[in-house]
Amino acid sequence: MIFTVVWMPTALNKLADLWVHAANRKVVADAANAIDRQLKTNAHLRGQRFFGKRTLAVPPLVVTFDVSLDDRLVNVVEVRWIP
Repeated sequence: MIFTVVWMPTALNKLADLWVHAANRKVVADAANAIDRQLKTNAHLRGQRFFGKRTLAVPPLVVTFDVSLDDRLVNVVEVRWIP
């Protein structure tokens, strides 16, 4: 199943902040791109359930997201740095 992936403004702002302050910006960009690729296909099966949402880790990032099967839409609501 193919999904549209949308980063909510707060998650996008946090991603930009992580990228600006990263020692290796390419690693952050590559992880964000990998997250997008993974969530575009079968997002409802990706990552793990976490308090009604799902999380997916692609080091050095972890995202929290919602999936709407009816709309085939993924909303990335949070992104964090993981060591």
